[in-house]
Amino acid sequence: MNGTGERVLNSIRSSQGLRILAVGFLALVLQIPISMIGGLVAERQQRRQSAIDEVSSKWGEAQALTGPVLVLPYTYRWTEAGGTGAPITRTATRHAIFLPEQLHIRGTMDSEVRRRGIFSVPVYKLGLVVEGAFAAPRLSELGIPAADVDWARAHLAIGVSDARAIQDAATLSWNGRRIDFLPGVGGFADGGTGIHAPVPLADSAAPAKFSFPLTLNGSIRTSFVPFGQTTVVELQGDDGHPSFQGNWLPTERTVSDDSFRARWSIPFLGRNYAQAWTSDMDMQKSIDASSFGVALIDPVDHYRMAERSVKYAGLFILLTFATVWLVEILSGVRVHAIQYLMLGGALCLFYLLELSLSEHLGFPLAYALASVAVVGMVGAFGVVALRRRSRALVVAGGVALLYAYLYLLLMNEDYALLIGSVGLFAILGAIMYATRKVDWYAGGTRSAATSSSTE
Repeated sequence: MNGTGERVLNSIRSSQGLRILAVGFLALVLQIPISMIGGLVAERQQRRQSAIDEVSSKWGEAQALTGPVLVLPYTYRWTEAGGTGAPITRTATRHAIFLPEQLHIRGTMDSEVRRRGIFSVPVYKLGLVVEGAFAAPRLSELGIPAADVDWARAHLAIGVSDARAIQDAATLSWNGRRIDFLPGVGGFADGGTGIHAPVPLADSAAPAKFSFPLTLNGSIRTSFVPFGQTTVVELQGDDGHPSFQGNWLPTERTVSDDSFRARWSIPFLGRNYAQAWTSDMDMQKSIDASSFGVALIDPVDHYRMAERSVKYAGLFILLTFATVWLVEILSGVRVHAIQYLMLGGALCLFYLLELSLSEHLGFPLAYALASVAVVGMVGAFGVVALRRRSRALVVAGGVALLYAYLYLLLMNEDYALLIGSVGLFAILGAIMYATRKVDWYAGGTRSAATSSSTE
């Protein structure tokens, strides 16, 4: 019985199918620390976002300009049945909103980086000059009698998403007349927060030209809306990595290492709202959908890179284990499951090193240092586990190639699928070629050629 049991045990130990299952099981077990590292990446992202929110709350949030618009309060009348059945006329104050015929915005973004602990937050000072012209309000298009308009309360309003970050007292030039702005958007409810200025209008309101400067603090991004029949926005900044966002990209743009220039020219036909509406209409979604602008971004977001690299962790652990297993098959040496587990632990530590170092050194340098450290550890451990330096160099070289391959995937997001599929095809082909002479029925520890020469 003892002899039979020993033969069964030896048969199990020499079974390559069972060893493959055991190695696969260990790779699955190592997904537990990998998932914990993935959770840590998400936690660090949240901490960075908290730092951004804290700095932005003091300096200025992302700025969105909505306007300017001309607001005309008017009396709205309707009839309803009273308690006795007799009709009763009700009245309420509503606001007619008119957009400019021409809108031209010129701006300069002076950016800098503020820090909160180890986290950096891009902020800017935005200097704008806004000018344009309004046509005479066409009240008949909205069904509003001119006599119902309260001309004395007409005002120009502009929405500023973070109005508390306005730096200088702005003054409106309206047909050459200077008027100070006041807090709030008046009757322009779709503007959110902002400023307004009373403007002189009469019953026979004529076209009017306007202009005003506006200086704002902001962070991360700034955006505008195409409120003119023709809207032109010209923006320049001292950041070399702008991200143009929204429904329209610039018609002209120039980007260098440390600056950018962009120009948008947008006709009103491309948006989903007219040149005038009344305050009883909900226009907020349509206005928001038409925004466009620019964001200041980190060209290499190390948290996003770390998050993407962790997604490949399981595959890389499995491929490294496959390399060690192939060395076992081709050389006849045996590697214990505990050694596989420690090797997998070193591979898991790569992602932790990559994350922690990138917060201080940037992603490329952090990736290089983490790769060198783990490849060195794997090579040194392989000398002991595989009992020969040449075998250890094979495993360490394989791990180094995998990390170089991963970096290529991370830096070429648009071609990641193509690079990944071609790379996996090449890896599978290499494994098939390396094991082409293995006699799997003989236990798979020696190639057929080696066995025949020995006999």
